[in-house]
Amino acid sequence: MAAPVFNIPNVKVRKPRVFRGGNNLTNLTEREMRERYRFGRETFDFLVDLLGKDLQRGTMKKTALTVEEQLSIALRFYASGSFLQVIGDTLGYDKSTVSRAVDDVTNAILARKKDFISFPTSKADIDEVKLGFHEQANFPHVVGCIDCTHVRIQRPTEDEPAFVNRKNFSSINVQAVCNHEGKFTQITADWPGSVHDSHIFKTSSICKHLEENHKGLVDGVLLGDSGYMCRPFLLTPYNNPQEPHQERFNGSHVSTRSLIERTFGVWKRRFHVLHSEIRMKPDKVCRIIGACAVLHNIAVLRKEPLDETPCNNPPPVPVNAYNGPQDGKSVRDYIARSFF
Repeated sequence: MAAPVFNIPNVKVRKPRVFRGGNNLTNLTEREMRERYRFGRETFDFLVDLLGKDLQRGTMKKTALTVEEQLSIALRFYASGSFLQVIGDTLGYDKSTVSRAVDDVTNAILARKKDFISFPTSKADIDEVKLGFHEQANFPHVVGCIDCTHVRIQRPTEDEPAFVNRKNFSSINVQAVCNHEGKFTQITADWPGSVHDSHIFKTSSICKHLEENHKGLVDGVLLGDSGYMCRPFLLTPYNNPQEPHQERFNGSHVSTRSLIERTFGVWKRRFHVLHSEIRMKPDKVCRIIGACAVLHNIAVLRKEPLDETPCNNPPPVPVNAYNGPQDGKSVRDYIARSFF
């Protein structure tokens, strides 16, 4: 007699829930904090207080991320530039959790952009920046150095050719102005890599501000490379210097303007996500760039240590007023003859 056949249902046994994460920062030294998050403990706590209201979860669930956990996830991403999956595996979170944390922290930082990135407008602020630049290479009346840098991105699916720059990789072209301390005083991060630096400047808010408010040398000038047009408020070097004072002008111009290039270098070393290829859509990349600029200024304000050795500069020389024609080449010639 055949054995009876029983239809036993295939019951799936549910796995027990395992809550990952809960990154503990209390056991890290100051050096380990800076290696992982680019900020020491005091500055990390400052950021927690600064962003706390925006990042506090509106729930009583024990599994909700704390402000500290969200910030540590985002800072680890900014500092390393790794895949979101790798960040999650390292800290013990799901990839989607990491993505949400990065978005929320980025938005919270950008909401405070005006508090940390602002161009000097008052006489006291302008004079302070002028003196700071003058002490570096004896170039008078400088209120900022301007340049652009490219941040590599993953090749976008929409409007791909617009993002390919002259070096044949996809990028965002970022314009920035820095002061004598290496702080950003203006940043524009919403143009694809194929757009020329001079076009970005012409359409930027800083150009509009200077066109409307610049009255002369008393308001200071920006220093830019030869990719820009020489204007009363933006001085470029001589393309073919013919006289000794023009060569000295170019030498001082290069020494002073190199600060923006060093600032870009420090910025990208501090936040390696800017130095690698960001694998996100362009609009999200632009927001991350802006957030990293704010964090850079916070690092400068709070004197987070850098591997840079200060140099001894000669004392500044007296600066006289200029009352000549208000065009870029005339202003440049006046400065070159008078001070170099």
